[in-house]
Amino acid sequence: METVRLCALWLPGLALVRPGTGAGPREPACSDFSLKSCEECLKNVSCLWCNTNNTCMDYPVRSILPSSSLCSLYNARWGVCWMNFEVFIISIAVIAGLILLSIAVCCCYCCYCRKRSRGPDEEEERLSRDREEKRMQSLQRKHERKMKHDEIRKKYGLLQDSDHPYSRFENE
Repeated sequence: METVRLCALWLPGLALVRPGTGAGPREPACSDFSLKSCEECLKNVSCLWCNTNNTCMDYPVRSILPSSSLCSLYNARWGVCWMNFEVFIISIAVIAGLILLSIAVCCCYCCYCRKRSRGPDEEEERLSRDREEKRMQSLQRKHERKMKHDEIRKKYGLLQDSDHPYSRFENE
């Protein structure tokens, strides 16, 4: 008898604990707001208002956009009554495009700045290598000219041999 009495006390308590099964206040369905105002319908974020026939319906969460058979995008309202779904989609697309464009511009600018900050060091190295290369080429040309001049002097007997510094002044 005691167990029957305890079960009789517990059963109503369980009905209150489980959501959706109790006799407590329930959230009104979106269709309850049909033929009322848009503001009342959109207080519930899961509702979609259609201006053509003043109906409030559940937002089709399985698809991202409501199909045109439910309501045209121009007449569909979600979130706020003053903006239709077409304007909402275009606004989101423009904002997303601006964000992507600004990220791309920032990346390009940062790459350019990084190149400019590294640039003078690399540029100076390149210039010093070029200067050294030109100096070596100049020395090589100078050495070739000296060799050519020495050959001409030797041919005409004007070259002084280091072995015989006085060979030019021989008496005949």
